[in-house]
Parts: sequence; structure tokens; C-alpha cells
Amino acid sequence: MILAIDPASATPAYEQIRDQVVAGIADGALRPGTRLPTVRQLAGDLGLAANTVARAYRELEAEGHVATRGRNGTIVLERRQDPSRDEVVAAALLLARAAQRHDVDLGSAIGILRQAW
Repeated sequence: MILAIDPASATPAYEQIRDQVVAGIADGALRPGTRLPTVRQLAGDLGLAANTVARAYRELEAEGHVATRGRNGTIVLERRQDPSRDEVVAAALLLARAAQRHDVDLGSAIGILRQAW
């Protein structure tokens, strides 16, 4: 899977990385056990600061998509099958679709979610 950053996008680079990795996991391009590039390698490939890539990886790990294994790198985890999580995923998809229909950008949609929290 090749990641690309759109510097003209209003979406921060770390979110673009995160979103592309999540999409790759969802569509099967990134299978469980796949090792992601190191933070330094991906930062160099994309022309970004290492902290930007590290933030994306931290968010991916916090959300349960990947695990960092020290010197063994960051690997894609098996997708969790949690029925109680299905409702939250469905609600997130509804929010995302509604936001896109009404031209609400990701940052604003996240802000709306935070206010609702």
C-alpha cells in the first residue's frame, strides 16, 4: 500500500496517514501482521516531520488498528469483532456521511462529536 499526502488539503497530514491506513485495513490491502514502515522511513518517504508520522501511529494504536512492538516495528492488528462496538461504528458512519453531504470538514465533524461527548 502506498500512502500519499495532499499538501493542499485542509486535513492535517497525520490524519491523512491515519485515514489511509484505516482504509487499507478495511479494504484488506493491509492484512493483520503487516509491518508498517518505521516512523523515520515513512516521514522521509512523504517529506514530513517524524513527529507527524509518530502522531498518526499513536492514534492508530490508541484506536486499536496497530500495535507498536519496539524494535519489531508497528504491525497491523486483527480486526476486533466486538458487537457492542458495531453500534458506535454505525453511528460514526452516519456522522461521516451527514458531514460530507453538508460539506462539513473532518476537523469540524470531530469538534461536533467532542461537543456531544
